[in-house]
Amino acid sequence: MSKKFAIVFPGQGSQAVGMLADLARDHPVVRRTFEEGSDALGVDLWLLSQKGPKEQLNETQNTQPALLCAGIAVMRVLDERLDQQPLAMAGHSLGEYTALVAAGVLDLADAARLVAERGRLMQEAVPVGHGAMAAILGLDDRQVRKVCEEAAQGQVVEAVNFNSPGQVVVAGDAEAVSRASEGARVAGAKRALLLDVSVPSHCALMKPAAQRLALALQAVVFRAPSTPVLQNVTAAEAANPGEIRSLLVEQLFSPVRWVETVQALTQRGVELVVEAGPGKILTGLVKRIDKSLQARPVVDTASLDNAVEAVNA
Repeated sequence: MSKKFAIVFPGQGSQAVGMLADLARDHPVVRRTFEEGSDALGVDLWLLSQKGPKEQLNETQNTQPALLCAGIAVMRVLDERLDQQPLAMAGHSLGEYTALVAAGVLDLADAARLVAERGRLMQEAVPVGHGAMAAILGLDDRQVRKVCEEAAQGQVVEAVNFNSPGQVVVAGDAEAVSRASEGARVAGAKRALLLDVSVPSHCALMKPAAQRLALALQAVVFRAPSTPVLQNVTAAEAANPGEIRSLLVEQLFSPVRWVETVQALTQRGVELVVEAGPGKILTGLVKRIDKSLQARPVVDTASLDNAVEAVNA
């Protein structure tokens, strides 16, 4: 008897040069998926993901379509191996676009162009060095919000990723993020780590990018999802294509409510969460959010076999 499972898709930070190489050797659909995204952009995403250079892969406008293709490639491999469909899907930040492609809301080619544009707009909204993000470990959500309020001093710094209990990411102007990090340490945080990112995602500094993204989204066909997708902004399902489009605009300057999203999956009866894409970041977060949930990443052939076995157990 199979388990009730959900599939989740990672966001930026999960990419790595050489990602999914092992899986691609055994499953031609991986390369075909990357070729589909590459054709849409005129960029060889597979070559970039396998050979780098790392600095180029980590450029936001390249990272986003590369991770999109990686997530869909893993999803397609899972489709070849599993007889049943997931109960629901979700994605962390960029991963929400991957989930929407997997649910049939967007075509992969359209989504690849969209997320590349999203990456460009995000980078243009805040010059490199002017924004920052930091992970605050060991404070509760309320404490982090309070630290941000005190550190703002006329600038922007906000709690933007509620990743797991005691792990909240803040983003905003670089000086304000630095003040918030110091304030968090004073308030008793175990650590306040500056993240290696070029864009302060999901904060008010992204509003100009969101306005321009709205125009790009209007030009793309959206369909109703074939599988429920829980949105970052609401931690709930949106079935109407127009509502999904609006939530993607809002997502750019709103917090990722990942703890609530995982809790909502549990409430739907999900017993197992499969992370489709490179890395194991979401697998770790799921286990910290709800210890009753099983979680399995799919990053290579061995982990694919393990995940399929867990679903069918």
